[in-house]
Amino acid sequence: MTAKVTLSFSDETIAEARRFARREGLSLSAWMDRAAREKALRELFGAHADAVRRAAAHANLDLEADALADEREAAMVHRAMFGEHGAA
Repeated sequence: MTAKVTLSFSDETIAEARRFARREGLSLSAWMDRAAREKALRELFGAHADAVRRAAAHANLDLEADALADEREAAMVHRAMFGEHGAA
């Protein structure tokens, strides 16, 4: 479902949005819809990441070390399954 709304943007913002929309083969409305949705998701995921960081700090967890260990483990499994230079 879509809703029609009236919004005001600076001339510069509209010109840039139109340029990006054309480049991506989208209408201005579709491009603006996608841009707004992406911004909303970034805000949501950013807030979630902040909450996870606060919880990790409170629990004395090292998220970076855990993430690096997960990355090493994933690489090890990939090598075991596909060899050193196997396809992903």
